[in-house]
Amino acid sequence: MRLPRVTFSPVAKKRFLRFRKKRLARWSLWLLISLYALSLGAELVANSRPLVLVYEGGLYFPAFFYYPEDTFYHNGRKTRPNYRALADSPDFRKNPKNLALFPPVAFDPYESVPPESIPLPDIVETVFTPARRVASLDITPEGKIARAAGAKDFFGVPDHEAAGLDFNARYTLDPETALALRARFANAAAPELAGKALGADGEKVTVRLAEYRPRANPPKTARIRLEDPGDQGAQSRPSRVFLNREGAVVRGDAEFFGLLEAGDRARVEEAAKLRFSGHAEPFTVSVQGRAFRAVFEKTEVRFPYPPCPGHLMGLDGSGRDVFARILYATRTSITFGFVLTIAAMVLGTWAGALQGYYGGAADIAGQRVIEIWSAIPFLYVMIFLGSVYGRGFLLLLICYAIFNWIGISYYMRAEFLRLRKMTFVEAAKVLGIPTRKILVRHILPNALVPVITFFPFYLVGAIGSLAALDYLGFGLPPPTPSWGELLAQAQAYTWAWWLILYPSLALFFVMLMGVFIGEGARNAYDPKPHGRLE
Repeated sequence: MRLPRVTFSPVAKKRFLRFRKKRLARWSLWLLISLYALSLGAELVANSRPLVLVYEGGLYFPAFFYYPEDTFYHNGRKTRPNYRALADSPDFRKNPKNLALFPPVAFDPYESVPPESIPLPDIVETVFTPARRVASLDITPEGKIARAAGAKDFFGVPDHEAAGLDFNARYTLDPETALALRARFANAAAPELAGKALGADGEKVTVRLAEYRPRANPPKTARIRLEDPGDQGAQSRPSRVFLNREGAVVRGDAEFFGLLEAGDRARVEEAAKLRFSGHAEPFTVSVQGRAFRAVFEKTEVRFPYPPCPGHLMGLDGSGRDVFARILYATRTSITFGFVLTIAAMVLGTWAGALQGYYGGAADIAGQRVIEIWSAIPFLYVMIFLGSVYGRGFLLLLICYAIFNWIGISYYMRAEFLRLRKMTFVEAAKVLGIPTRKILVRHILPNALVPVITFFPFYLVGAIGSLAALDYLGFGLPPPTPSWGELLAQAQAYTWAWWLILYPSLALFFVMLMGVFIGEGARNAYDPKPHGRLE
């Protein structure tokens, strides 16, 4: 049996050469094909089953075939074994001929990584945060302190000992603040004010006065509020010191740590040692007369977990490898896009072909049906069918396909309306060629320009729609790997930047390559930039 010979017309060859001249479109096509081919072989890149396993003289290929646990342990169980535990077992290691060759990423997209397998830095981070000082003072017209709250941070004495101290001997108010304070003692209206005061040792503080309204009698005291200034510079930033199990500084602000008093330094070292095995309560230390709150933090495995050795793109909220899920999601998304686009193109082509070729009543009736069909809300239909039949790849594909063909049918209808009156179609009718052959062999090849030029854009739209549905929770059922599902996790864990960055980049680059391919195909089929008037 001879296979049919495929030939291309000179016009098709010219269009192909025009596409090849578009370097961006050509490279995007090859990159997209390579990425899809890589995703089709995802099991060879990211899998918890070894590619090749040599055990006790037997040769096995677990990545391609199923072997029950009884094959290796002889325990009668028919479940799939844990190949990683098998490769780490003493019985496996004692025989030097045993071999387990795992893929580059030895985790599949459905496997939760054991927390104990993640290497953690063996250090405790101690964060010293400056304690913001605030004091409330009642001042007499002579500048004496009548009552105080929080005076120790500014005057170095308890509140009950601060009563009677001369405020002016310790701080000098700026002229505007001093004038506003005198206005209050004079029982004159004064607005709210944030001024400054300079200490005897050069210390700067912020002085706040509340709004004052005149009373029946002048006040005997005026309340002021002392605060640390907002422009403290480096003094307002926390200092970080990293300590090992012996309490020694391994990195960080060692100079700041050396300024601690001997007793506070010993307390910090003991608390850091305690943090390795349990919890260490924060406490306050003093550095050059300033109070700092010491908080002890140790890295622990909490999912989602940031990128680390063995998991270059981190782990998601369930402890699954993000790279593996992105790789498998690429296969799912592109396959869904291809199948959906082909189904939409086939349905839309035939719907538009029948309307355009027959015209008249068939065209009008078909257009009214399409208008009614396009008015049905797709999302509501998807929610309804998903609640009845459950979410699945096939159901999602069918639901989307029966709505996604409408747009291309308009273009194909216009093409068939134009071509049905052409001379070669009239000649075919006169020769008695059946309608089916006229549609398929004569008109359709000349009407495929919209299909070819719109195919990449429909593909991009299908991939984006699947990601959007998965993000909203109406797409593929969990735990199917999906870009949209990872982005939905990123919304729940806003601090997990890797859940936002890597799925977004994958979605962006795939859609960008599709757009570049579509632009190249449109330019190849558009004769205007390549024609000239002679």
